[in-house]
Amino acid sequence: MSHTTLGWIGLGNMGNPMAKNLIKAGYPVSVYNRSADKTADFKASATVCETISQLVQTNEIVFTMLTNDEAVKQVYAEILKENLEGKLFIDCSTISPECSLAIAQQIKAKNAGFIDAPVAGSTQPAAEGTLIIMVGGDEKDLAKAQPYFDQLGKLTKHLGENGKGIAAKLSINYFLSLIYEGLAETVLLSEKLGIQRKDMLEIINQSASGSGATKVKTPLLIQDSYPAAFALDLMLKDILLAQKAGANFPLSEALINTYQVAHDQGLGKDDVIGIIQSFK
Repeated sequence: MSHTTLGWIGLGNMGNPMAKNLIKAGYPVSVYNRSADKTADFKASATVCETISQLVQTNEIVFTMLTNDEAVKQVYAEILKENLEGKLFIDCSTISPECSLAIAQQIKAKNAGFIDAPVAGSTQPAAEGTLIIMVGGDEKDLAKAQPYFDQLGKLTKHLGENGKGIAAKLSINYFLSLIYEGLAETVLLSEKLGIQRKDMLEIINQSASGSGATKVKTPLLIQDSYPAAFALDLMLKDILLAQKAGANFPLSEALINTYQVAHDQGLGKDDVIGIIQSFK
């Protein structure tokens, strides 16, 4: 066998381009998605599995990229039915630390490896292979995973034992939620004061207050159209996970309330910067 065989479960907005980058790098990849229609554009380049069992049995390293705790629990309940000895599982989902640690313990009890490896970056960095990968797990498991991480991201940061990757992910997303709310409020304030949106965004992006986060959302704000690269509902989920994990700060309650109101207004499927619509 020229390469370790790789399995990928979860072909959503992030999982799809990430799996494709491994295929482009020449690795043999098998894929599974609960909604079979999302496997259609993999049929020519990968092995499409009809069940989780089939994928786990035929691959040595398995990536999972799923939406939330419930989806991860359902998938790993199926995985844990199989003989897992010697395999490595890499979960890139953003879930609660409790859920991730419980699954790590169950996987390791079956003589397999487990890494939590959530990523920083949305769909464009996922497609470009320039994500930041935050890793919690054993060094020996990271050594096995590193060649694949090199195809998915520009930086792999090993933060310690299982759970530390999730901890870093919740922290960075908490910060991003603050940035996006602040950006939306600033744009609306400038418009109230007679400044055109495109002009204000150019000032922000060319100044010290600009960042990759502000620049990537600028086209959506100028077009006033918010197709989801990272859905507002997913950000709300992550802020609530951060709160449960210990985010109890002066801005925390206001932040949660703001994103919850936007969700209640029906904006949850829009991109996170679509929160600006809630403030108008």
